[in-house]
Amino acid sequence: MNALGVKVLAFDTFGTVTDWFTGISGAVALIVPEVDSADFAREWRRRYSPILARVEAGELPWRRLDDLQTETLREVAGAFGVTLDAEQSRALVRAWRTIPGWPDAAEGIRRLKRDRIVCALSNGTVALLTDMARHNGFGWDVIGGSDLWRHYKPARETYCGLAELLEVRPDEVMMVATHQSDLDAARSFGLRTAFVERPAEWGGEPKDDSGSPDNDFHATDLLDLARQLGC
Repeated sequence: MNALGVKVLAFDTFGTVTDWFTGISGAVALIVPEVDSADFAREWRRRYSPILARVEAGELPWRRLDDLQTETLREVAGAFGVTLDAEQSRALVRAWRTIPGWPDAAEGIRRLKRDRIVCALSNGTVALLTDMARHNGFGWDVIGGSDLWRHYKPARETYCGLAELLEVRPDEVMMVATHQSDLDAARSFGLRTAFVERPAEWGGEPKDDSGSPDNDFHATDLLDLARQLGC
């Protein structure tokens, strides 16, 4: 029996296995050179969770992440005093599909896959996450995109939906993330949790990587998590 009886490792993607700041700020610098690309990328990311929460609250109809990102991109561009044409908007939204993995991510996933099923569990769509995986060499067994259940984390349907899809109990799934709020939600629905430090996630802005004593594991990166799990 492996650690805690965990059969499935479910990974957050944006920030946990990929470096969204470097990828998106780089795309902004190329496509909208007249703005501060770092500030623009951070402000766009800050609008990510609020619009997903509006969907889950029923204020907005369910739409794919690309559509929501297009809406928040328009807002951010307006706040920065720029107007983006359709081609620029599409290029920036699709840049989320090719953000780089953290240096340890692909190898960490490969090692963790030896004894367990490894899955992306993300608010991105299956198509987006497939592109991301191919770009970075992520060897997922399963890609759990939000369009499978038409809900966004931290909704119950996402965490428990993956467990149901794989025919395992929630406590046989461990959520792996660098965002404690994601892990708190997962744990509230019966999943195990592992926190992964990503101090550079916000491109130099401070980030709380203390995690929580309620997590089952706390790792400095995915290779460290693999060592702790005996992989």
